[in-house]
Amino acid sequence: MKFLHTADWQLGMTRHFLRGEAQARFSQARLDAVRSIGQLAVEEGCGFVLVCGDVFESNQIDRQVLARALDAMDATPEVTFYLLPGNHDPLDAASIYTSHSFSDRRPANVVVLDGSEPVDVADGVELLAAPWTSKRPLADLVNRAVELAGPSDALRVVVGHGALDARSPDTRDPALISLSRLEERISAGDIHYVALGDRHSTTDEGSTGRVWYSGAPEPTRYTETDPGNVLVVELSECDIEVTPHRIGVWAFIEREWQLASSDDIKALEEWLSSLEHPERKVVKLPLTGQISVAQKAKLDNLLEQQTDLLGALEHSDRSTDLVVIADDADFEGMDLTGAARLALADLHEQASSNDEMEALAASDALALLYRLSGPAT
Repeated sequence: MKFLHTADWQLGMTRHFLRGEAQARFSQARLDAVRSIGQLAVEEGCGFVLVCGDVFESNQIDRQVLARALDAMDATPEVTFYLLPGNHDPLDAASIYTSHSFSDRRPANVVVLDGSEPVDVADGVELLAAPWTSKRPLADLVNRAVELAGPSDALRVVVGHGALDARSPDTRDPALISLSRLEERISAGDIHYVALGDRHSTTDEGSTGRVWYSGAPEPTRYTETDPGNVLVVELSECDIEVTPHRIGVWAFIEREWQLASSDDIKALEEWLSSLEHPERKVVKLPLTGQISVAQKAKLDNLLEQQTDLLGALEHSDRSTDLVVIADDADFEGMDLTGAARLALADLHEQASSNDEMEALAASDALALLYRLSGPAT
């Protein structure tokens, strides 16, 4: 049996740092990933696709997102998509899966795993699903689903969502999935593969090679170590082959830069300019070091230009250790008179203030004054 394992599509997700049309591109990429998954399943000869929870960002997504998601799955009608409700889209009273919008538009190749009964997907192959019925379950849903199913000679694939106890520091959480119990059942031949969602990084768990998080097909945050993949699984009782395939096109990049000279700012410019497809990059830049007002003006100009090119550029003088030194030499030769000259004197004084916020604001203002009055940066 060959199938495709994916999870955590979170269709309808928004990100506060995406401005203007960047959010639309981010949303479109997630829908494009659904089409790519269907196409990959066809190319690889997969019998079906398992989506292991958090198909949607919530049960209150925009109706257009739902319609486009179902249309994307309908684009490959020869592939059946099995959808598992997760913590973002649980099968509760407000569930999107029981809404008229979903049922009226659902194509024939989309099946919701909404119960604990084994689901036959091929001769001698069953799915054991563990859908979330609330945002805070009070039991290990995955192992409970296996227990409820009882013995069988079928090849069994468990479809679950949530955190493994081996990864969570919160030992009091009743919903944690027991990895050791799953591995015992695998060793006994009761189950043959555990397809999990919730962890956005592709991860082989335990020692059997049969418990996997697929990871999210598109990244969502900087801390994910290997997102953007789906897994093609070829399975038998004795053998298993799990092959990651890259689907994601966006990337989250965090890199600290230490600045002490114009050469450092130039190096930062060259690195930012080297990023391929910048419109699909979300970059966070913690800045450290010490620069002059003139260099700060050059830096501000660079960051402003890159903000227009990148999917998002996150930086803040107020969350970094970048110090700006106000030096009279930066303003020598400028023909500042009247109010501008008085403002310069006041800002110099404030930039040396012991009040950190006041000093930062004054440094920003000096850099702006330099950009407006000084040579081109």
